Amino acid sequence: MTNFIPVFPLEIVVFPGEKLNLHIFEPRYKQMIKDCVELKKPFGLPPVFGNKPSEYGTLMEILEVANVYDNGEMDIRTQGVSVFNVLEYVKQIPDKLYAGAIVSYPDNVMAHGDTQLSKLLMNEVKRLYTLVNLEHKFPADKTAMVSYEIAHLVGMTKEQEYEMLQLMTELQRLEYIRRHLKNVIPVVQELEAMKERVQRNGHFRNLNPGDFNL
Repeated sequence: MTNFIPVFPLEIVVFPGEKLNLHIFEPRYKQMIKDCVELKKPFGLPPVFGNKPSEYGTLMEILEVANVYDNGEMDIRTQGVSVFNVLEYVKQIPDKLYAGAIVSYPDNVMAHGDTQLSKLLMNEVKRLYTLVNLEHKFPADKTAMVSYEIAHLVGMTKEQEYEMLQLMTELQRLEYIRRHLKNVIPVVQELEAMKERVQRNGHFRNLNPGDFNL
């Protein structure tokens, strides 16, 4: 399917299913959100890299306009719906302040992939949070997650999150996260070990020198 959508480029990556609260203050986006609410239409959120909107982005549904201020600024609640691919950006929409894009929607397998891999990754994410003393921040009720739920929990860069946004099967995304954790956890472990060594520095320690037969 191909259609035209208004776009709101931001310097973040949002995944399908993710909820995002936004404060709208620029005139062009105040107009855009007002139009979307009146027409009950979604908008596109393409991540920005180097002041340029990207080729892929996430279609956003407006769940609620939580607050409207006297100056027309708004607080809105949104949620990611699906991934889109930009075919062409349209900078000037007649009689509008905001831009748009002609987009298509690639087939995206959202269902659970390898359940065992998902559970394994969940345990690895818990391990990562324990290493950095953030166990209290981890969702306690989760035993397994789909890739989009894990993505923001594992310390990926925006560039890595964008790469994952372009993967169109759940198994590909889980494998991408698995490779990331394989690289990052040993680094975190070494940093934690180094921190312990620094904290011990200056303390008197009772060490067994061993028998070297000197």
